[in-house]
Amino acid sequence: MSGDPLQPVLGGTIPFDATAHEIESRAELDHHLAAKSLAGLVVLGLRLDLDPPALADVDVSGTLFVGCRLASDDVEIDLIRRGAHLIPPFDARPYPTHPATLYTPEDLSYGFAADGFAGMYDTRVYDHFVAHGGASPDIREAIAQRLHDAGIDNALLKALAAWVEAHGRAGAVGIMGGHAAPRGSAAYRMAATLAWRLAGAGRLVVTGGGPGVMEAANLGAYFSERPAGQLDEAITMLSAAPHFADHDPYTAAALAVRAAFPAPGSGIPGRLLHGGLALPTWLYGHEPANLFAGQIGKYFSNAVREDSILRLSRGGIVFAPGWAGTVQEIFQAATKTFYQTDGPSGAFVFLGVDHWRELPVEELLRPLLAKSPHGDQSNLVVVTDSLDEAMDALALGDVDPAPVGDR
Repeated sequence: MSGDPLQPVLGGTIPFDATAHEIESRAELDHHLAAKSLAGLVVLGLRLDLDPPALADVDVSGTLFVGCRLASDDVEIDLIRRGAHLIPPFDARPYPTHPATLYTPEDLSYGFAADGFAGMYDTRVYDHFVAHGGASPDIREAIAQRLHDAGIDNALLKALAAWVEAHGRAGAVGIMGGHAAPRGSAAYRMAATLAWRLAGAGRLVVTGGGPGVMEAANLGAYFSERPAGQLDEAITMLSAAPHFADHDPYTAAALAVRAAFPAPGSGIPGRLLHGGLALPTWLYGHEPANLFAGQIGKYFSNAVREDSILRLSRGGIVFAPGWAGTVQEIFQAATKTFYQTDGPSGAFVFLGVDHWRELPVEELLRPLLAKSPHGDQSNLVVVTDSLDEAMDALALGDVDPAPVGDR
């Protein structure tokens, strides 16, 4: 069923990643079964009740079966007796506990056509998240959510590897800013235009996946191979529903733009070029999904998600006008740059001179980064109203993206 994110979860043909110690597809399992050993390996989310494999003469000492469906209780008991460990599948949940791929806009908006915002996949998962304790879930729900997020980590690694193979190692550029910036506002247009230019130059645009400036950035990347006039036309269409709190018209307007201007990209690299990467969280699930990112790594854990955005954005970070959440990200990023936690850093570009005078981050950042144990980093700070100046600063940030899975 196209667009349904629950379909490719168990027993799929796409492996989560290339790790030698994890088995994520039946083909990979059969390869190991031919050698008669699964010892010490992790088998993730496979339907072993369908065409059940012969396991009786296979070494399973220390094998961890996570979320696998087995043919019978007798098979489970035999595996445990011979040294395997089993974490059984969880009761039905509205989200996959073993996602093999990142989400797409079609996944998150699945169900909107029939049931509106309240019935789409993204909202149903958020409702489940809230009903099970939100940020403080019970232990069963917590384990299921952690497994989901681990799958997203693995899928993200695979997506980044596909990007590097297709487009090289030009540094990813993060674009941060206020979630409440209305569609059509000056901040929205500026972020969309900058992202359009960055993606057109072959850079990977990374956002937090929310509305406002984040949506604008993914929108700009979505239009990277279209003329500027079409991007402007899309922003005008979206401006008919400017505020994300109006959930149904806001989402409907995004889907209408996607229908009017279909994404040209195919495959993971093509999707990332035409829309970029978004890493949102269900902690802020009351905000409508950003439907212009090419690939979406949606997390339950906001902390993991925020760290992943900053860890990836080593080619520079753009901070459009924003308030508390944006300021938090600024100093979280500054800490990484100060200690070079993830290697050398690209520029810190602050768009909107008047805004960043009101919140004087430059006065604090420059002396802080000047004291970095890796040398004076204060030259990375750029405050400007000029997109040309922003592009010039970000061109200096061509560094390798950091491996987000190394946690």
